Amino acid sequence: MTETEDSVATVAELVDRATICMFTTMTTDGRHVARPMAVQEVEFDGDLWFFTYAESAKVGEIGANPQVNVSFSNVKQSEWTSIAGSAEIVVDREKAAELWSAPLKVWFPDGLETPGLVLIKVHADTAEYWSSPSSKVVQLFGAVRAAVTRNPDKFPGENEIVALPGSGSGDELR
Repeated sequence: MTETEDSVATVAELVDRATICMFTTMTTDGRHVARPMAVQEVEFDGDLWFFTYAESAKVGEIGANPQVNVSFSNVKQSEWTSIAGSAEIVVDREKAAELWSAPLKVWFPDGLETPGLVLIKVHADTAEYWSSPSSKVVQLFGAVRAAVTRNPDKFPGENEIVALPGSGSGDELR
């Protein structure tokens, strides 16, 4: 596996293990709005899928500005992932059936027959992740060491920015 493939695989694993997902769009007046969402599939060619209602505010926001961010958190394992990309609204009954799972009935009581049911597909461009040892003692020791040496690189853990497949060369990263 190449370094890039390894990094993309790491992002996919972090997303899969995440317990919280926040989906952020931008309003027409430039305010960011984040809301919890449930990811339906991580293909990790970098695409993320979500169900929503066609009349929801996020659909209008995506229409006006398709640039979005999806952030994931797994506090138990001290892992955080932020994925930036562009979103599109997809009306595809076959894909919806493929992605459908029983817990979605809480939000969409008529299942796939729910009026106005659409998909959001996020084409991920880049991901940045942070992970640190899950041991609070190791984290505390690392934080003290980083503070004493005045070198944040001494903090234990990993941080990487990953250009995802199809996102271009990655020259725009940092």
